[in-house]
Amino acid sequence: MHLQNRPLENLRPFPLRAFPLRLLAALFAALTALFALPAAAETYGTPEALLEALYSYDTRQTDETAPSLYSPFFSEGLNAVWQADIDKTPEGDMGAIGFDPVISGQDGEATNVEVGQPIILDDTAEVEVTFTNFEPVTLYYTLVRENGGWKVDDIASQQGEYPWSLRALFEGN
Repeated sequence: MHLQNRPLENLRPFPLRAFPLRLLAALFAALTALFALPAAAETYGTPEALLEALYSYDTRQTDETAPSLYSPFFSEGLNAVWQADIDKTPEGDMGAIGFDPVISGQDGEATNVEVGQPIILDDTAEVEVTFTNFEPVTLYYTLVRENGGWKVDDIASQQGEYPWSLRALFEGN
């Protein structure tokens, strides 16, 4: 029977008591989760948008179970190697990364951030970022396009006595 064939006076409102309480609770939980999605769900359409968001991000927003304070901006691969490093590091010891790679140091903050023009080849981009953290710093970002947006897949520094890249540090540990 189609609804359009039934007279309106024969339609009864749906009885709420017939709706199982568990189903209402599950629906409420799903809607709450939908509207409280973490920054990890954020997608960035350009490499510049990703890096600008990264350098303005408040790391206190990151889920405490995430491998890195910047996990919402990192690729699945980079998060996986970071988590693997955590998993194999004995309790109380420091893993492969003992500094904040986004500011290239243990202390300070990035000021006067300049995001360079990305070089994009298919689903990979290379971007130079310069800023000041007590002294001038230049970092080189490798980005990948995944899940509809850009993510950081590696960060490297060629400055100083000990050049580094995150992936190389993880491989060496």
